Amino acid sequence: MRNKEITIYDLAQRLNISAATVSRGLSDHPAINKETKKKIFDLATSLGYRSNKFASNLRKQKTNTIGVIVPRLNSLFMSSVISGIEKIINNAGYNLIIAQSFEQEAKERTNTTTMFNSRVDGLIVSLSSDTQDFSHFDTFIKKNIPIVFFDRIAKEIEATKVLIDNYKAGYQATSHLLDQGCKEILHITGNITRNVYKDRFEGYMKALEDRQIEYNPALFFTNDLSEQAVQDTITEILKRKNRPDGLFITNDSAAAYALTILKQAGLKVPKDIAIVGFNNDLISQVTEPAITTINYPGKEMGETIARIILNRLDEEGDLNITSTTTLKSELVIRASSLRKKDK
Repeated sequence: MRNKEITIYDLAQRLNISAATVSRGLSDHPAINKETKKKIFDLATSLGYRSNKFASNLRKQKTNTIGVIVPRLNSLFMSSVISGIEKIINNAGYNLIIAQSFEQEAKERTNTTTMFNSRVDGLIVSLSSDTQDFSHFDTFIKKNIPIVFFDRIAKEIEATKVLIDNYKAGYQATSHLLDQGCKEILHITGNITRNVYKDRFEGYMKALEDRQIEYNPALFFTNDLSEQAVQDTITEILKRKNRPDGLFITNDSAAAYALTILKQAGLKVPKDIAIVGFNNDLISQVTEPAITTINYPGKEMGETIARIILNRLDEEGDLNITSTTTLKSELVIRASSLRKKDK
C-alpha cells in the first residue's frame, strides 16, 4: 500500500469493520465507542490516510474555495487586500484561488470561466482597466454564487461592493495642493471609465471649482500609469514654457517615478512642483522627499470583504445581495507637498 492512496475501505478491511463505521469514527461521531475510534485513528495515522475533502465537499455541493480576480498582483495595495482576505477566509476553513487579469477584459473573462468550472463557492473581483462588458459574471449571479466587487467596481451590476470614497479622496488631495499655494495642478490618472479614476478626477475638478480655478484640459492625462506612460507625460510637461506647480497622480509607484524624473530635470520638490500620490505604498515613505499620499486601507478592506462573503455563504435565499460598504481613507501629509512649512 506504500504507493497507493489509503481509503476508508482499506482501513475497514484491516479492522474488519464497515466503511461507514470508519467514516463515522474519523468524524468523531458519538455513536462510535472510544476504543473503536482509537483503533481507527491509530491505523489511519500509521498508514498515512488522508481525508478526501474534495469528494466530501462535492457531495455537499461545496468546495470550500473562494475565487479572487485582480488586475495585477504587483502592488502593495493588492497584496495587502489579499492578505486581509486570506487571514479571515483561512480561519473559516476556506482556501483562495487567485488569478490576474493583467488589465485585460479577455483574460478576466477566461479567469471567471476557470473559477466557475472550479466550482468556487464565492467570487471576489477587482475589475481590469478595460472591462466594458460584464456578462461573464451572469453565470455566477444565475447560479446564486455570491460576488463581491472591490476597489474597481461595476456600478451597472447589482452586487455587493467594497471601496473607499474616491471622490472625497481626490478632493482632499487637490485641496491640499491648493492650500500649499499651487495654482496649476497636473492630474495624471488611469482609465476614467473605471470608477476609482473617474471619481478621483471628479474630486479634483470639484476642488478646483470651489477655489474658482478654471479646469485646464492640458493639465489632465489619462494612461496606464506605467513607467513609460509617466515618463512620456512628464517629458512633455517639461517642454512647456508654463509648467505646473503641483502634481496629483493616482498611484504611488507612478508618483515616485515622476518625482525621480522631475528631480533629474533639475526641479526641486516641493518648491518648484508639489506632489501628491495615492495608496500609501511603502515606496511613498522612502523617496526623497517622502510623498504625500492617500492612505488606502488595503488589509482592512480585505478583511471586510472576507467577512461579507462568508456571511453571504452562511445565509439562505438570494446570496447576491446589493450593498455598498465604504471604508475610511485619509490624506497622509509628507514633505513632497509641503511648500508652506507651517501647514
